[in-house]
Amino acid sequence: MTTFNYSGSSFYYNDQPIRLLSGAFHYFRTVPEHWQDRLAKLKACGLNTVETYVPWNLHEPKKGQFYFEGMADIVRFIELAGEIGLHVIVRPAPYICAEWEFGGLPAWLLADPDMRLRCYHKPFLDHVDAYYDVLLPKLKPLLCTSGGPIIAMQVENEYGSYSNDKRYLIHQKESMIARGIDVLLFTSDGPEDAMLQGGMIDGVLATVNFGSRPAEAFEKLKQYQPDAPFMCMEYWNGWFDHWGEEHHTRPAEDVASVLDEMLSLNGSVNFYMFHGGTNFGFYNGANGHTADSYEPTVTSYDYDALLNESGEPTAKYYAVRDVISKYVDVPACELPAPIAKKAYGQVKMTEQASLTANLDNISAPIYTAYPETMEKLGQDYGFIHYRTFISGPRPKDQFFLQDVHDRAQIFLNGQPAGVLDRVHTDVKIEFEVPAEGVEVSILVENLGRVNYGPYMKDRKGITEGVRFGRQFLSDWTTYTLPLTELSGLQFGSITEQTGPSFFRGTLIVDEPCDTFLSLEGWTKGVVFINGFNLGRYWDIGPQKRLYVPGPLLKQGNNEIIIFELHGTTDSTVSFLDQPDLGS
Repeated sequence: MTTFNYSGSSFYYNDQPIRLLSGAFHYFRTVPEHWQDRLAKLKACGLNTVETYVPWNLHEPKKGQFYFEGMADIVRFIELAGEIGLHVIVRPAPYICAEWEFGGLPAWLLADPDMRLRCYHKPFLDHVDAYYDVLLPKLKPLLCTSGGPIIAMQVENEYGSYSNDKRYLIHQKESMIARGIDVLLFTSDGPEDAMLQGGMIDGVLATVNFGSRPAEAFEKLKQYQPDAPFMCMEYWNGWFDHWGEEHHTRPAEDVASVLDEMLSLNGSVNFYMFHGGTNFGFYNGANGHTADSYEPTVTSYDYDALLNESGEPTAKYYAVRDVISKYVDVPACELPAPIAKKAYGQVKMTEQASLTANLDNISAPIYTAYPETMEKLGQDYGFIHYRTFISGPRPKDQFFLQDVHDRAQIFLNGQPAGVLDRVHTDVKIEFEVPAEGVEVSILVENLGRVNYGPYMKDRKGITEGVRFGRQFLSDWTTYTLPLTELSGLQFGSITEQTGPSFFRGTLIVDEPCDTFLSLEGWTKGVVFINGFNLGRYWDIGPQKRLYVPGPLLKQGNNEIIIFELHGTTDSTVSFLDQPDLGS
């Protein structure tokens, strides 16, 4: 039986001292055809371990319905890492943060109005246990104690940043052990008193997360855990981006210098991230540190990491490898050949389908007295369309959404009247109602649930009600729009209509290669290629192009559908051979 444990300041693998040199790589952010390429590059950098989170919401998208195929095939990912010769660290805590939608928690939890998250609340624990009954038996044969590559697993994730419920943490630990998880268990927290006090648990190794000042961080860890190895479970060597902000970068020299200091202190390290990948579909998260703040994450999860979003080594990769070679013998592994990138040029959208005309083709009406949230209506992600009628005449008054999560387009008799969102609360929409009355339509976009902090109970849609003046409006017709099935759309020719519409065109490919989609002239929306949701685009930046992995394309005709919310000045898009993440 293979063993991995620690004694004093050292880790031991089969009783031999080992320094963990690990890189985070999330299987669910990279198409499976590219997994081997990324893992081989990780090993060639001198790392001996790969770490991954496990997103509950990907694997149990609906209560009791489990999914472990394609990009969700965690077993194949771990097996592949083992075949390449890497150890594996798995972080399956029900909550992962990761700038991922709802921190990996499934949205259906919020259908329960009394749900309490990440604590000793029996309904929550019952859901977690049912998930672990399916997930953990898949991982047990992959543990090092069973001859597999998994050497360690996490009990909960940065829990001290959220709460201090030790009974809950003990339950999580015992749940894993009861299901046969007999490898090293650990927690990870920021190197601060409150975080370590809240997140540590007896009999479980504590690790710390930070991006700088390793001596200070390790000293704080030592105060709480004096006789254990130093492990930085998340070395933040880059950062993520929010819509409407700048693109974050960090100099390679700075990353290398901090790593050098960390290794000189006999520390072990996990790079967060080694390869970031992409928040495909609607899986991006958001920050919301205060009650009135909300910052959704962009589609790219490039993270300014050692490998960029399309998997190419950066200057940071080589700087890190040079530092590692000072402390261990870096094997002479050849880097895989670069994955081909191609500029396919311009593609003109040739057909259009307005959302309004197609609501009944891709959804079904739901009639309620007042607007209901997505979760109440069984919807997880995407958009939701509300419609009602205001009788007239009425004098000019203000129109209120109370409260909207996250961004709403308002239409009066089908004509745009403005945009209201949860951030720009100073925006006002006012109008008169004529004698014949007015039809009001509201299209709300879920921009990603909060993934970190005290405001994670982030239900989507209109959470309370809609008012004209002081009067709440009733008698609503609602269409849920997860956009998972678009085959019912009825397309026609391109028109001048500026409301939300689907546009369709064809990309002809001779050889499928990685490429980057530029939407110059488009405003905001979502792109589908051959039915695969690439993610969101938005002209406020910083991200300017969407990464299109070659395996999503096929030789010949490839269908492109764009759901554009506001209209475009040019119904063409461009496929280029270089990314543009903004400045």
